[in-house]
Amino acid sequence: MTTAFDPDDDDLEDEEPPQEGGIPAQAGDAAAEGAPTDTDALDVEPNRLAAATRVRTFPTTPGVYLMKDGAGRVIYIGKAKNLRARAGSYFLKAAAEDRRTAELVREIRDIDYLEAESEVDALLMESRLIKDVQPRFNSDLKDDKTFPYLQITTHEDYPRVEFTRTPRHKGVKLYGPFTSAGSLRGAIVVLQRIFKFRTCTLDIDAVDPQWRWFRPCLLASIDQCTAPCNLRISKEDYRKDINRLKTFLEGGKKRLLEEMKADMLAASGRLEFERAARLRDEIRLLETLDQRGDLEENVQPEVFLVDPKKGLAGLAKVLGLAAPPRVIEGVDIAHLQGNETVASLVQFIDGLPFKAGYKRYRIKGVEGIDDFRSIHEVVSRRFSRLVREGLSLPDLFLVDGGKGQLSAAMAALQSLGIEAPCVIALAKREEEVFVPGRSEPLRISRDAYSLRLLEYVRDEAHRFAQHYHHFLRRRRTLGE
Repeated sequence: MTTAFDPDDDDLEDEEPPQEGGIPAQAGDAAAEGAPTDTDALDVEPNRLAAATRVRTFPTTPGVYLMKDGAGRVIYIGKAKNLRARAGSYFLKAAAEDRRTAELVREIRDIDYLEAESEVDALLMESRLIKDVQPRFNSDLKDDKTFPYLQITTHEDYPRVEFTRTPRHKGVKLYGPFTSAGSLRGAIVVLQRIFKFRTCTLDIDAVDPQWRWFRPCLLASIDQCTAPCNLRISKEDYRKDINRLKTFLEGGKKRLLEEMKADMLAASGRLEFERAARLRDEIRLLETLDQRGDLEENVQPEVFLVDPKKGLAGLAKVLGLAAPPRVIEGVDIAHLQGNETVASLVQFIDGLPFKAGYKRYRIKGVEGIDDFRSIHEVVSRRFSRLVREGLSLPDLFLVDGGKGQLSAAMAALQSLGIEAPCVIALAKREEEVFVPGRSEPLRISRDAYSLRLLEYVRDEAHRFAQHYHHFLRRRRTLGE
């Protein structure tokens, strides 16, 4: 069977996250697919006609738009992935009638813009301008602490980079507030691929040699973190990376690129080719930020109604594990019109979804509908690849289903001669947890954090499998 995908390729696509409420810019999102061109749909009262006409000349690139009143004062600042589309949406009749934007729209007399090299640059530019200009219709951002911030700890040997809505007042460097939680989360993921900072909550002591025996999470395996938790990087070199990140966040991208290029040449001159190669790759990623796609496609989904730490601690207790499982993987099967089977694998790190670790598979060796054999194939392919590439096995592997699915997964591991991690199955109907060697399922309280976390992993695997299933069905229907 021919497929357009490598079945183990990462899939970073996701449904559009819900928009943040209470901010005027979000009201234009639904209409931001293209700049308004139908004059019947425009709110074109004479005193706004000049601004509505001018917005049609805006570029379709990322940037920041500045709305002004009759006195030329900036009254609102917003960011855009597509300046013409986003800014133009404010001149549609819908924006004039929406309670969140009506007052703003009535006062617009002029509009200007500043281009940005990428959506990440636009996000940071918007935050800095709002803080400096303090436009009236962005006033909520100055006082409301529920808006998101990017927070860098300053008191630790290896500073952490965090998304927060409750910023600390001491021991941190704050950036923000930002108008979109989704865009900020996506930007953190993109920037972590460049600067390789840690986002975990570990308290790492640079002089404690015991950290050398700590097993890093998979972010280190995919070169998205320098693994200070394993002391793979010195405190000094890690802080250099953090200082580069700060320079970028503060608008010094051009200066940063010049410094990094000079450092790369110096490292090459000292025959430090590994360091020079890493700097070369980071420079390339910075220079191609505009190719990172929609920021919100990079967002890691949140675990709602689940406290990750309590969920992990609860799992360790009910499953008899020596420590909370840091890496959890979940697998689910979906069928395409009864004659094609696909599978998904999702990955959670420290109780939170890690989208870069998501995988999708087309089942190759199974005819018709056979969940047991499909599970056997996916588990075989997944674990044989981990072993072949020398990667760590997950601490907990969750199969969607009951005894039969669990037995199929265990048989696959045994056929590979792999000492199994903790493998369990979660049956939907009664939310029963099946474990190897037990004839009866574990019954966990429906309110337990441990069960909620398992349910979230299972549901995320199901959602991701259905996402792939619907894509293939749509492609088949449309002949794509």
